[in-house]
Amino acid sequence: MTEIRLVGTAHVSQKSVEEVRSAIEEFQPDIVGVELDQGRFISLREEATEPSVMEILKGGNFGRLLVQWVLTYIQQRIGAETGVKPGAEMLVAIEEAEAHQKPVALIDRDIRITLARFWGMMGIWEKIKLIGALIYSLVGVESQEIDVDEFTNQDVVSAAMEEFRKFSPQGAQALIDERDAYLAHQILMLGSRYERVLAVVGAGHIRGVQRYLDAPETLPPLPALTAGVKGLPWGKILGTAVTVLFLLLIAAIAFSGLGFDVLLATLLYWVLINGTLSAALTLLAGGHPFSAATAFAVSWMTSLNPLLAAGWFAAIVEAKIRKPAAGELRQIVEAETISEMRKIPLFRVVLVAALANVGSTLGTVAYFIFIFPVLGIDPAVVIVDGFSNMLQIIQGLF
Repeated sequence: MTEIRLVGTAHVSQKSVEEVRSAIEEFQPDIVGVELDQGRFISLREEATEPSVMEILKGGNFGRLLVQWVLTYIQQRIGAETGVKPGAEMLVAIEEAEAHQKPVALIDRDIRITLARFWGMMGIWEKIKLIGALIYSLVGVESQEIDVDEFTNQDVVSAAMEEFRKFSPQGAQALIDERDAYLAHQILMLGSRYERVLAVVGAGHIRGVQRYLDAPETLPPLPALTAGVKGLPWGKILGTAVTVLFLLLIAAIAFSGLGFDVLLATLLYWVLINGTLSAALTLLAGGHPFSAATAFAVSWMTSLNPLLAAGWFAAIVEAKIRKPAAGELRQIVEAETISEMRKIPLFRVVLVAALANVGSTLGTVAYFIFIFPVLGIDPAVVIVDGFSNMLQIIQGLF
């Protein structure tokens, strides 16, 4: 019969490092499985090839990228407090296994799949709450003392998992439940080939993985855990809706008889409101004035095209000016403070891209809320008169 042993760790705990070393020495496994995927393994070994700035920009998803960086920053800060590099216990597991001439298996799901499913499965409100919580956490990490060894206490871990589940049910499913199942799949596959399997996983996965190991028939199919999140393309749908709504508004005003001056003001305010907010948030991100000017110039147009984004154009200009260099991705994840992170050109470029897009979105929302009060006209009258006159003209043509 296969014997499987799980070791629960905190990724920034010296105690966990020692427990992993002791478990391998005592258990003498035939293989050691570690909660890493190929990408994170290469990163821990500092052998990763960084993508170019243009590859990062073409990938889009700037908000998700910033969330990933901030989460990494928080883990780095905790590691600095304890003097233990994040992932050190996984490296120790690998090194100890190699020292005992035991094979090593990487048993975690690809981090890109996990992040894509995590971000894609969350609702808009969950994403807003997550970003707010991250900002709050940044302050907390700087000011609070942390007992990292408590991270391996199962009662503490379970309470933390339940709080996260209340906070973000869909996010918890992708980040915790699905990975519990994926890890269990990989461990069982190792168990079909080896008699003694030691699996080193984060303490938060211990109960979930063990539950699946005890009842393998409850495991969801492996392909379902790695498939892309299929859902409605809300970005394109909302972008198209904005375009249609704006064109209908222009048509209603044009046919309402209010005159060319009002129509021209309607168009001018679209440019000004979109451009001003997009440029303002670009500057707030620390962007160059040329980047802000670019955001201002294109925001009115990108808001009407769901395939374009003001942030992408502003980020290209920012990249041309700041000239991010090789190695800055590692500098970002190793930064000790947010201020230090903001000084890194690559971080500035991505932050400009994200906030310019946020500014453009806020500008679009603000336009539809305030355009009629600014123009001093009654929207009901304009819409009724405009479409009534339009209908009469169309009927006259036929």
